[in-house]
Amino acid sequence: MMGNRASILLVNKPSGVTSFTSLGTIKRIVDPKVGHAGTLDKFAQGLMIVLTGSMTKLNQVFSTMDKRYRATIEFGKETDTLDPEGEVIATAAVPNLEQIQDAIPQFIGDIQQSPPQYSALHIGGKRASKLAREGKVVVMEKRPVSVYSFEVVSFANKRLVADIHVSKGTYIRSLARDLALACNSRGYLVDLVRTQIGPFLLQDAVPSADTEALLASVDRTDTLIKSIEDMALLEIEDARLFSLVNGKYPESYTTIREVGNGRYGAVYSPTGILYCVLDLVEKRIIAQIYREQVRS
Repeated sequence: MMGNRASILLVNKPSGVTSFTSLGTIKRIVDPKVGHAGTLDKFAQGLMIVLTGSMTKLNQVFSTMDKRYRATIEFGKETDTLDPEGEVIATAAVPNLEQIQDAIPQFIGDIQQSPPQYSALHIGGKRASKLAREGKVVVMEKRPVSVYSFEVVSFANKRLVADIHVSKGTYIRSLARDLALACNSRGYLVDLVRTQIGPFLLQDAVPSADTEALLASVDRTDTLIKSIEDMALLEIEDARLFSLVNGKYPESYTTIREVGNGRYGAVYSPTGILYCVLDLVEKRIIAQIYREQVRS
């Protein structure tokens, strides 16, 4: 057990396990307090941003970031869950590539989308997926989302592979369903890989169960913090470090990098050690990273 550590981890979740299950190793070796900036469905794989310790308080910073996926859509049938784990509820003719390409533009930009009934969203205080499994009629109200790009990679054997860039809250399963319907067909996701969240890339992630790689990646928190465009970078003088690590909000600091309307700031020592993250609006310390004893 490594002990309690506030960190940001880029994790590659494998297909076939839930997001919750994939966090088990991290809870054991890094910190039992774990959060994430967006789950992935069980069948899906790819990038998850995992926050541990007091870093979980920064969830709202990461959860608002846009996301990129590589999606594989099968046309000709639709499942109740809109993924491979569901039961087929409808079939239809398979469109050709030209029909699909003609339909795609209507799903690019700001659109209104109905989330899947099998989702973690709450309806009347209960998860929509739980209600659906109980056989109850679930009405999913449309909500605004943004699709920034939808690029076809290939189309063969009824399956379309596409790279899709979307805003937070966008369901790729719903996009698959709606694109197929626009082609007078039916469709569902057979595979989904999340390749990017904000500036963070899947290629930089480590396997969710790789103990050695996870422990090593804890020390990358500093680098990841600097990648957040909305995070101000601050420096505090040595004389104030003792009070800082003991929970006192700094009376003064030097701004290294300023961001417009930035709410959060990462505080560094003069030697470049990341100490904590501040809420600059409420003037409080929200995440303590460096806890080595500092002499007064």
